[in-house]
Amino acid sequence: MSGKRVFTSQILKYFIVIVLLVLQGNFGSLACSSFVRTEGTHFVLNGKSLYLKGFNAYWMMYMASDPSTRAKVSTAFQQASENGMNVARTWAFSDGGFRPLQSSSGLYNEDVFSTVLTRKNSITKMLYKDDPFIFVWELINEPHCQTDPSGRFIQEWVTEMAAYVKSIDENHLLEIGLEGFYGKTTKQMYNPGNLLVGTDFISNNQLPQADFATIIHLYPEQWLAGSNDEVQAAFVDKWNEAHIEDSKSVLNKPLILGEFGKSSKLAGYSLERRDHYFSKLYNAIYTNARSGGPFVGGIFWQRRAQGMDNFRDGYEVVLEDSHSTARVIALQSHLLSILP
Repeated sequence: MSGKRVFTSQILKYFIVIVLLVLQGNFGSLACSSFVRTEGTHFVLNGKSLYLKGFNAYWMMYMASDPSTRAKVSTAFQQASENGMNVARTWAFSDGGFRPLQSSSGLYNEDVFSTVLTRKNSITKMLYKDDPFIFVWELINEPHCQTDPSGRFIQEWVTEMAAYVKSIDENHLLEIGLEGFYGKTTKQMYNPGNLLVGTDFISNNQLPQADFATIIHLYPEQWLAGSNDEVQAAFVDKWNEAHIEDSKSVLNKPLILGEFGKSSKLAGYSLERRDHYFSKLYNAIYTNARSGGPFVGGIFWQRRAQGMDNFRDGYEVVLEDSHSTARVIALQSHLLSILP
């Protein structure tokens, strides 16, 4: 959900943008002993299928870096676990501003976060690359390269970076971080407004190092601005169906819905509409997963702790203040947890 940017090949090879963390509370000792793997279109942990139900919280590294605000991270994990969630997606970087990892293009502050893959956890003393509580590394969030709609530049970058990460860390899964846009193929028709951003859901995810179909994002109220609910709902259905089919028939990899939400800053917003939207997407995930399909999880944007008004973007979900939304999330977590 970050602002779009044109990037260059000068990005450092160790610069991993987003990680997913498996929450201990909903796995107990299981997650301590093994790493998540993929088998066809499913995730597997200790021989059992794993379904993802979780949240985005890009602010966690920032808040954890200050002892005075660190408790908000622990509280967010605890509350997520209490509502049945088992995964969190967070950034491992910050650009510019206060306490940045990247203060300007190509200039990194090693004191903030020296590396990711080889960093040692200061509490457990375990290297990140050896830690089974880390579920997956994501290369980059929502890459766009408008100057190369052919997709060649991003494909070359992803190929190089994915191989580099895997050369250091063979334990963890890896995914790219695309929104799900198709390239210059017959599938382009599924993009909102036939938009081309320099990525391709198919070719990018066919890389052998991409362990699952990269997290798709879904913001019809932004992508189809000015359209009504019926048009947006129809787009959502077609978007999901196209990616589910391609993940199953072309890629043979799991598929995750990695960002979705409703903004309180846009006209027509209500808590009821947000709950309905969450329920619609959760039902699509559950129905497909129950039938053995590749759509095996969803991660809403975004979870925010209380007392963090400066992190409001309109999409925030404060569980303590949104009991109906919390119930929708908890129900989905329960339904996925009882699948075989």
